[in-house]
Amino acid sequence: MPFDFDLPITRENTHSVKFDGRQQYFGTAGVTPLWVADMDFAVPECITRALANRIEHPVFGYSLYPESLYDAMIDWFARRHQWVIEREWIVMAPGVVPSLFAAVQAFTNPGEGVIVQSPVYFPFFSAVTTHQRRLLNNPLRENQGRYEMDFDHLEQCAQQGAGLLMLCTPHNPVGRVWSVDELMRILDIARRYNLTILSDDIHCDLVYPGYTQTMLGRLAQAGDKIVTTLAPNKSFNIPGLGLSALVIPDPRQRQAMKHVFESLHISNTNPLSIVAFEAAYRGGAAWLEALMDYLAETCRMVANFLAREIPQIRMQVPEATYLLWLDCRQLAMNDNQLRDFFIHECKLGLSPGIVFGEGGSGFMRMNIGTTRAHIYDALVAIRDGIARLP
Repeated sequence: MPFDFDLPITRENTHSVKFDGRQQYFGTAGVTPLWVADMDFAVPECITRALANRIEHPVFGYSLYPESLYDAMIDWFARRHQWVIEREWIVMAPGVVPSLFAAVQAFTNPGEGVIVQSPVYFPFFSAVTTHQRRLLNNPLRENQGRYEMDFDHLEQCAQQGAGLLMLCTPHNPVGRVWSVDELMRILDIARRYNLTILSDDIHCDLVYPGYTQTMLGRLAQAGDKIVTTLAPNKSFNIPGLGLSALVIPDPRQRQAMKHVFESLHISNTNPLSIVAFEAAYRGGAAWLEALMDYLAETCRMVANFLAREIPQIRMQVPEATYLLWLDCRQLAMNDNQLRDFFIHECKLGLSPGIVFGEGGSGFMRMNIGTTRAHIYDALVAIRDGIARLP
């Protein structure tokens, strides 16, 4: 069936962080919001229908996870990622970000090192520093507009008493889909230095044609210590429902994560989240494929517009995600000036690259998960804003 991603949907006054949080985040509500990572598209009908059916029952008490939920997830990753997940490996979790924080507590001790690869989604940093662990940064290297891992430096970090590597795959914000060779080199280092790897794969289904996401867990061997975070939240635009899953083959590590959640008495059995989670994996495939086609065309439009109209800004061509990493360094602004330029001159709310850590200075992250017309208007606003610069 056709899906209309060009349909504008009003999100103001729905308690939306992206829209109703503009005044707080940008100091003005008068910006087009292209920042926080959710989309402006209606979710697949299979999700709204499943939620509507559940809402017909007037009681929303404490809930259990049905076996059908686990089956839906296992089937999805077997079909789309050729990854066989055992039922006992799965631990349901209240969200990916809480899982990052819990993993630091579960798999490292105070003072121990945790490796992150900047620029990266900023909770990776706070998950480490909040719990008095040592942040070991293994910066990605930019090579002719494409990001690569510095494996020699990664090994040096591992030698500094690291217990955990937090891997973002596909990578947010630079949009890389790591190759099998790159993932195998990570596994080799982890094996030699007894590292646990927290593999954040929340964007694993948002991969563009021509690229293939390989799940790190699929490459694992017996004895590897890999914890994978998964959720339909980004793929199907339901991040506000929160529910996610962890895949943890090692039983001791599984128990360690459960212990952290139990020690905080965290409950994540929201009956509506459970319904949406299962429905997405059961019925959302056609919608997702149409979404990726739409986003791919939006990426092409942005790339062509920048090359033709705004050569001062280069786009890191994404291999995955609906987040564009824009290189604005030729504008010769510091990070505060760059943020103010987009807010006050362009009337746009983007995420400053500097919040993603080392390597993010001079960049902006643009969320293209909205109608193509909105993105075109944003590009025109940037072009016109640059034209007004002295």
